[in-house]
Amino acid sequence: MTGFDYGPISPHEVYFFDLCGYIVLKNALSTEEVKALNQCIDSIPEQEPGTFCGNVHFHDYKDDGQSGLNLQQIYEAGEPFERLIDHAAWIEHMKLFVGGQGTFDHAHGPLFIDENFVNLRGSGKAIGMHSGGYPSILRNQYRFHGGRFMCGQVNALIALTNIGPGDGGTLLVPGSHKSNFEHPDLKKVAMGTGGFGDLIEGAIEIQMAAGDVLVFVDGLCHGSAKRSNTGIRRIAVYRYGPSWGNFRHQYRPSKELLKRLTPERRQMVAPYTMWDSEFNQPEKTHA
Repeated sequence: MTGFDYGPISPHEVYFFDLCGYIVLKNALSTEEVKALNQCIDSIPEQEPGTFCGNVHFHDYKDDGQSGLNLQQIYEAGEPFERLIDHAAWIEHMKLFVGGQGTFDHAHGPLFIDENFVNLRGSGKAIGMHSGGYPSILRNQYRFHGGRFMCGQVNALIALTNIGPGDGGTLLVPGSHKSNFEHPDLKKVAMGTGGFGDLIEGAIEIQMAAGDVLVFVDGLCHGSAKRSNTGIRRIAVYRYGPSWGNFRHQYRPSKELLKRLTPERRQMVAPYTMWDSEFNQPEKTHA
């Protein structure tokens, strides 16, 4: 596109993100970074969903373990996860695809992370297909308007283990972020259905090496294949949107974390104020 400012992002990455709704960044993390992240996870004692270990919350979707276990607020787990907040391998992609440079969308900073977690998923488990261009949702929308991207939520899905055949890779329907119709077979493979983890027409499975990162707009129809291999699939997900957004869940970054973070990272996790840590409880509300 004539006059488009790609910044440090390659025209190939921009083209295929626009066309397909996703790109894969190979070797985004070094072997040492992946090792440090996995060591952080290993140091967290296993607990039941609904409980905390420090400021990390053990969470599931109340689906009898179908989609695995989430360690929510994983940036509280240690410095290796703090580094992911503005990791050089993808932060400029997020700024470009979320957009808003020079507008009110940047009033509180360039980005906001509304959810961050590690997912642990064993054999026989998967997450059903969800999202897609229909129905239209402002929060996770894909939009390009006025010569710039204006995406409501862009995800960095970070492979912490190798994800090959049988490992339960992410499923995507390329181009579905622009669809005006629901996939005809979506309800057969949606979250909570018996067909979860099955491949539907048009979907592809993304295989990744540990350290690769899948960048995709959340409006893309996505889920995962069912893991058939032994062992545990480990991924981290950081969700980025405009600075005026709000948290998906009722978690808040702890005061201890905010004191540790650089000003740039702190602005991405708490763009407004330092919330009182008493709100860092999922059963509490703002009422």
